[in-house]
Amino acid sequence: MAKRTKKSKYGIGSLLLLLAFAFYIGFVKDKDKPAPEKPAIEKSAKKARKEERPLRHLTVFQGKVIGIKDGDTFEVLYDSIPERVRLAAIDCPEKSQPFGKNARQYASELCFGKMVMVTSNGKRDRYKRVVGTITTAEGVNINEELIRAGLAWHYDQYSDNKELSVIEEQARQARRGLWADNEPIAPWDWRKKKRKKRSKQPQLQ
Repeated sequence: MAKRTKKSKYGIGSLLLLLAFAFYIGFVKDKDKPAPEKPAIEKSAKKARKEERPLRHLTVFQGKVIGIKDGDTFEVLYDSIPERVRLAAIDCPEKSQPFGKNARQYASELCFGKMVMVTSNGKRDRYKRVVGTITTAEGVNINEELIRAGLAWHYDQYSDNKELSVIEEQARQARRGLWADNEPIAPWDWRKKKRKKRSKQPQLQ
């Protein structure tokens, strides 16, 4: 009489199921765990160091243009620290205005990625930007060029630079850039209208 074969306590299917479960516990589940966040104290310390960095008193400095925020606001890297520079005596159209994007693009073509000289009286505006004139290594005055191309106004409310007034009038007569419009709106008037519009909007309770 043949001997009866002893059956295994676990079938092949059960063994495979156990192996799959062990793999999930050992690898997949651990992988799904979120990476440990940096302590809140460390985050707040870095933020504080950035906010507490004192503003430098800058008059004349050389740096690389690493950003064009809009036609008249640039980011210049000086001594490994980025400085925002607002072009003095001019005002470009806002981004949402006609020719606003054109002004930003033209400014980028003139000096993005280039070394420039920034000349300022040391003052900053309410946004803590250095207010000054930017000149490229080739001697191109960015403030003047934007007006000459018809992509900026002479900000005569804060500037008595007669040369800029002459350049603006020449661009106006030639109907360059924004002067091609019959009634271009100055950016300071545009901003004023936007503020009035916001103030009239009902406030949520």
